This record gives sequence, structure tokens and C-alpha cells, in this order.
Amino acid sequence: MAKRAVVFGNLGQLGVELERELGERGYEVMGSDRAQLDITDGELVERHLAQVDPQVVFNAVAHNQVDVAEQEPQAAFLVNALAVRNVAIACRQVNARLVHYSTDYVFDGTAGRPYTEQDAPHPLGAYAVSKLAGELYAQAYLESPLIIRTSGLFGPGGIRTARGNFIELMLRLAGQGKPIRVLEDHVASPAYAPLLAARSVDLVEHGQHGVFHVGGGEPISWFDYARLIFEVAGLSPELRPTNEREYRMAARRPKFSALSNAKLNSLGLPHMPPLETAVRDYFARRDSR
Repeated sequence: MAKRAVVFGNLGQLGVELERELGERGYEVMGSDRAQLDITDGELVERHLAQVDPQVVFNAVAHNQVDVAEQEPQAAFLVNALAVRNVAIACRQVNARLVHYSTDYVFDGTAGRPYTEQDAPHPLGAYAVSKLAGELYAQAYLESPLIIRTSGLFGPGGIRTARGNFIELMLRLAGQGKPIRVLEDHVASPAYAPLLAARSVDLVEHGQHGVFHVGGGEPISWFDYARLIFEVAGLSPELRPTNEREYRMAARRPKFSALSNAKLNSLGLPHMPPLETAVRDYFARRDSR
């Protein structure tokens, strides 16, 4: 009998890769997006999981508009926290494993080094608070959820989604022929969605639970990331560094939120590759579409 998996948020950058990865590994996958199944409706989630009876549930749904969340904190909390509670309760009822995705933004960025799973969270804004609350709800209702924190997600699915990703944003701005300002004093570890999906399923199949960091494997400033993108794309727009003082945003963001993959790497799983390798693969897939 085929292993059954549910993917909530199957049309997002991560969700499409989870469906593909699971399918290639022989899982029977039931995916849905919010228009098909709104996980903020607890009764609906419970009925769905009771009908499918999956072995594992991946929750890739997120309200990730960081600045909008400052103006609409209730909406962010509903999706990123209370909906996770709904999914966790439904998983408990059918004895399914839950894989839930969180963010590097649960940290305040003051450590000045990649964060490990042992570092204490300190969220800075409404989005970050809602994501940490989602982690806590998963841990409160389930004995052994798998919580995966990631950073700066990008994947081929962003080519066709409305909000895209950082690479698509840079390409759009380059096409406008104007100077492009990018933060040089904020550092992350951007993660490639196909590889994040693969490591996620690896962790499930290795029976892991608890919190794992799966970042891109190397800290990089957003300015240097943009420069790398244009180098790979063969473009040369006018790229200007800016900083937090010059470029104000509604929400506070951690200035150094790169994640350490040391715990993941200790399991002997394939390491996340250098960012340039992932960006080149992204463009290869992009060009083949």
C-alpha cells in the first residue's frame, strides 16, 4: 500500500517541490491550496485528514508578507499560528506526523553568526511572533512534530506565483533600467526550495522530530545575493548598496538571520550546496520552461 502524504499550500514555491519530491519517492500525495481547503477552518481540516488518513502532513501554508503583518497582525496570527493549531489537532486525531515550516525571523539577528536550534528565539515583529506561535502550537498539541526553520526561500515555483521571490524581483527591477538599491547590512542564508523539499522528506524518512534548521548553507548579504543573481543571469544593472537607516520598512527584521545546518549535516544527509550552485540550477530550470 502506498504511503499517503498531505501537502497544505501545494501551489507555493515549497509546496510544488514537496509534491514532486514525495511523488518521486512513491508517496500518494493529496495536495491543496487555501482556495481548495482553508486550514484556518479547523472542522474542515479535521474532516479532510480523517478522510485521507495520511501518514505524514506537510504544512507549507504561510502568511509571509512581513510588512503587511504589522498592519494586519490578526490575519498573520490566524494563518501562521491558529491554523497550525488546527492542523496539529487533526494530525493527533489520525496519528499522522506533522512537518511544519517556520522561519529565521524567529531570531532577533543580534548574535552575529548563524543561528543553531539551541539559540533562544526573540521575534521582532508581528510576522515573527506569529511564526513562533505556530511552532509552539505544534509542540503543544503533538508529542513529536518536525519543525523546519528556513531562510530566504526561492524556487522555480516563484516564476509563476504572484509574489515571486527575490530572484524574480531583481530580474523585474533590472528590466526597468533604473538603479537598484539592496540592503548590504542584512544577512540571511537563502534556501533553494527543491533541496529544502528533499531534505524535508529525508528527515521524515529518517524518523527525525524536533526543530531543524535548513538554510542555504552560507551567510550572505542581500546586496551580495543580488550581485550573484546578476552575474549568473549575465546582466549588469546599476546596483547600489543601501542600509537599514536609509531604507526604512514597516516591520523590524533581524539583521543577521542566517541559519546553521550543523544539526542537519550531522545526520549524514547531503549538504545544501553553495548558493551559486543553487542559483545556477534555478536559472537552468527557468530557461527550460
